[in-house]
Amino acid sequence: MRNMHASFAVKSAMLLMTVCVCRSLYAEDEVAIQEDLPIIKVEATHTDTSYAKTPASVFRVNAPKQQDNIGVNLTEVVKGIPSLQLNNRENYAQDLQLSMRGFGARSTFGVRGIRLYVDGIPATMPDGQGQTSNIDLKSLDHLEVLTGPFSSLYGNSSGGAILATTKEGQGRDSVTMGYSGGSDQRSNSSIVLQGGAHAENEPAYVISSSYFDTDGYREHSAADKVLNNAKLTWNLSDGSKINWVTNYVKINADDPMGLTRALWEQNPKQAVSSAETYNTRKEIEQTQTGVTWTKPLDDHNELYAMTYVGNRHVIQYQSIPKSTQDTSNNQAGGVIDFDRNYYGADFRWTGKEFLPNTSISAGVAVDAMDEDRKGYENYVLVNSSPAYGTKGNLRRNEDNTLWNIDPYLQASWQFLPTWRLDTGVRYSNVHYKSDDHYLSNGNDSGKTEYAKTLPSAVLSWQIFPELLAYVSYAKGFETPTFTEMAYQPDPNKTGFNFNLQPSSSDNYEVGLKSKNPWGYFTLAAFQSKTKNDIVSAGTIDGRSTYRNVDKTQRQGVEFSWDKNLWKDLKAQASYSYLDAKFDSSVAALYDQNNNLIAKAIHNGAYIPGIAKNQAFARLAWQPQMGAFAGIEAHYMDKIYVNDANSDAAPSYTVTAIDVGYKWKMQDWAINTYARVDNLFDRNYVGSVIVNDGNGRYFEPAQGRNWSAGLSVTKQF
Repeated sequence: MRNMHASFAVKSAMLLMTVCVCRSLYAEDEVAIQEDLPIIKVEATHTDTSYAKTPASVFRVNAPKQQDNIGVNLTEVVKGIPSLQLNNRENYAQDLQLSMRGFGARSTFGVRGIRLYVDGIPATMPDGQGQTSNIDLKSLDHLEVLTGPFSSLYGNSSGGAILATTKEGQGRDSVTMGYSGGSDQRSNSSIVLQGGAHAENEPAYVISSSYFDTDGYREHSAADKVLNNAKLTWNLSDGSKINWVTNYVKINADDPMGLTRALWEQNPKQAVSSAETYNTRKEIEQTQTGVTWTKPLDDHNELYAMTYVGNRHVIQYQSIPKSTQDTSNNQAGGVIDFDRNYYGADFRWTGKEFLPNTSISAGVAVDAMDEDRKGYENYVLVNSSPAYGTKGNLRRNEDNTLWNIDPYLQASWQFLPTWRLDTGVRYSNVHYKSDDHYLSNGNDSGKTEYAKTLPSAVLSWQIFPELLAYVSYAKGFETPTFTEMAYQPDPNKTGFNFNLQPSSSDNYEVGLKSKNPWGYFTLAAFQSKTKNDIVSAGTIDGRSTYRNVDKTQRQGVEFSWDKNLWKDLKAQASYSYLDAKFDSSVAALYDQNNNLIAKAIHNGAYIPGIAKNQAFARLAWQPQMGAFAGIEAHYMDKIYVNDANSDAAPSYTVTAIDVGYKWKMQDWAINTYARVDNLFDRNYVGSVIVNDGNGRYFEPAQGRNWSAGLSVTKQF
């Protein structure tokens, strides 16, 4: 783990020794509805249309004109997107909690059910598990957030999609150095290089590196993070374009785990005693590189190719007592240690006017992953007593593999001047295999495969030049991840939970979009009916298991509005209503000894982890140069913590303000800012651990906290 009190000089020296740096760029926390919006094309849907004319719930978040946040978590960037629930656990060992229209809410760590991409390279593993920790906010250009049926175009685990695009080098070479600090000994230092191509067929570049560390808001929640990102861009003389992106992230984080309601109300900063006893923590290291290539063949045909490869290594220390590990040879120990190699490619052809008023895309995506998973005791014996927090004897050893080949086809037909039909189909198939090498408790090897055809269709009507209406349908598909299959709900059984089935959903949406003198408006109503939904079967000592339920239903309404009120004064507002329920009763789950594992679920119970109502508003003065300021408020409804709906994290409203100044003098530019979050010091729960077996559901959010920063840019 990190040195808790490392000086800033040491941090800066470490930072300067890394190779990756970039200009300080932070994503704007407003949905971009700018004056030039109609000529900005949506990338996520492959429809080659502007945002106002795209028949889907898709939102763009642009890079800011000014730095106004510390620049570490995606929660600082993605705000006010309807039906997107992005919660900060204040726990860097478990990543952010992300769900869209209720998909992904079951996750106790990482991201499930949502596809993540950075510069066209998947940040979601081939099995459907993703993470936001490798998204470099320092070099971010913009984000696209795609919710609703259109996201099924991305295949497995695409209940929604987030596509991040980093900056491309432009103009003269420059270097930017920045430092931000704040409450709880947070500090984030960065150094930056970028520049455009100086000659034909030479690359433009953006190279970024940052170092973040914190003592943590809660006890036993300290963390440090190194993040490097490099992007080279070639715009070749034959019209083709190549992007080569390399990313590296390393995180060391203590895990304070959740609190019971009584402990949260007593002191939200505390951690349970077992966090210190077992020294619960996680170490993550990931390296990934990928290339995208776009080649126009002529005015009507274009080729696209993407390939990537990466490695992710994780060691997690859990709070499992020696007595529990000793009860059975089937117990996999209190240390999870896995190493994953993953790789893939995507090839696509796009043709326009192949038939009159049509655009057609056809392609195939290939992904694979190899996982070496081991389990160890989380102790060693010292004078016959367990010393916890140290890797001990081996208790699990297996090789797991996964691969898929997904062909897909998408077409758009403007069959009347104001009517358009967009259709698509994807055949998604996933193959799992586990080879068990820890045979003293039996051979738990096995394999399975899942497949689904995923059609989609959108009919849109341009009622007026400033008003679009659309209706859409798509079939969704989500397979269990390696992590969700890693443990059987019955603690007496070992090996992968191959009984866990994929879920499938029917997704419907009807929407309106309007860009007029009163601003940019979106309104959508949606419904998703899911069969075999993957839900939590319980979490004990940080170890989560899952099961299927027959039917669930999610339905709701979304609204968003953005407007440039006057000069550089901008306003943003959004609201979403989401009713997510179990649509069938589920029997209680017992182990082979008839001990209760998971309680019965009643038809009509609310799905835990999902807020019924959300609202957001922001007013900001954002000129290109000079003084800037903003104020925002976010409301979150209560969130049930378990299937029985017996308790809930209370609703809350929090407010934040930011001020700053940006100026430029010849070849120099300086940006300063200060910010206060949770201005009125509200004591609230930032996220919940669904169905925690110890009743430790609550992960408290920070109280009133501040940050401030300075960045300096020099052009050459």
